[in-house]
Amino acid sequence: MKLFKTVPVAIALAGGLFTSMHALADDTVFTVMDDPSSAKKPFEGKVNGGYLAQSGNTKSSSLTADSTLTWYGEKTAWSLWGNASNTSSNDERSSEKYAIGGRSRYNLTDYDYLFGQASWLTDRYNGYHERDVFTAGYGRQIFNGPVHSLRFEFGPGVRYDEFTDGETQTQALGYVSGIYVWQMTDTTKFTQGVSVFGADDTTVNSETALDVAINAHFGLRVAYNLTWNSQPPSTAPDHTDRRTMVTLGYKM
Repeated sequence: MKLFKTVPVAIALAGGLFTSMHALADDTVFTVMDDPSSAKKPFEGKVNGGYLAQSGNTKSSSLTADSTLTWYGEKTAWSLWGNASNTSSNDERSSEKYAIGGRSRYNLTDYDYLFGQASWLTDRYNGYHERDVFTAGYGRQIFNGPVHSLRFEFGPGVRYDEFTDGETQTQALGYVSGIYVWQMTDTTKFTQGVSVFGADDTTVNSETALDVAINAHFGLRVAYNLTWNSQPPSTAPDHTDRRTMVTLGYKM
């Protein structure tokens, strides 16, 4: 039984530079800090996009776009996120990935919180027609200062996989993640996030990113995402997928 049935929506944003080593199979690392106690305004939103095109002897194009929207209450935070990417060479598609998700957080104390999150992914060139994930649990905000932020969270979950060869699988899992943010200067921020979805097919996701503000609304983002699957689909047998991006972002 599917957890979600959602039509993928790709936000086509042009600008910046996008380079891809491999299409990412699953990048469920929520690296946006969503602590309502430290929110400076009731809503924060950001979109990033990059496009690269080449013509002549070789014809190719790459497009990536992602967005995160977060609403804050006194003790709660609600986030929606999505991303899309595709690459083609000589009019033949070589990768195509769409993902959307939602997350909620409720602060029990200044340092303890409960969370719930769900995501939907399609990445048919890496063997997944659909992957639905739901997790919930407990989190601990270790640091929450203006310079350093660190949180850990864990809990149970369930995942539904529908592979491109027609097979399906539903399994329980254990989820744990850690997110660290370092505000290096007034205009430069470093983020490192790692999440583990432990099951018969364990998935480890990592995101390393550097954000540099150009002005109050625009900035550049350099990000490196890595996903490792212990039992990848038979149609895409590589255990590790990597993606490197440089994108132009707009902060709402």
